[in-house]
Amino acid sequence: QVQLVESGGGLVQPGGSLRLSCAASGSIFSVSTMGWYRQAPGKQRELVATLTSGGTTDYADSVKGRFTISRDNAKNTRYLQMVNLKPEDTAVYYCYAKLSRIGITLAMPYWGQGTQVTVSS
Repeated sequence: QVQLVESGGGLVQPGGSLRLSCAASGSIFSVSTMGWYRQAPGKQRELVATLTSGGTTDYADSVKGRFTISRDNAKNTRYLQMVNLKPEDTAVYYCYAKLSRIGITLAMPYWGQGTQVTVSS
């Protein structure tokens, strides 16, 4: 089995910062992509940032210049540093990973349980 465990969400004032972490564990063979999506109330889930094993990043236009995704490959962990947070960043942030398990060639998507980020004064 595979688990994605998120941490680092919380309440922060506008202009503040938070750092999210997502650690993948289990019978993992290789990780091709890991990152973050978010879902605000009444809205669809949307991409925030992803980072491939090759180092390619993808960011939503709304977070470019404010959010930075990084990784620790040895720990199968991705980090999302968020600065200058805005009220519109309020959402549940979900960790996402596309990875292959030991003994299974095909890479599959996996999701974490989500962590709440609230930006409010």
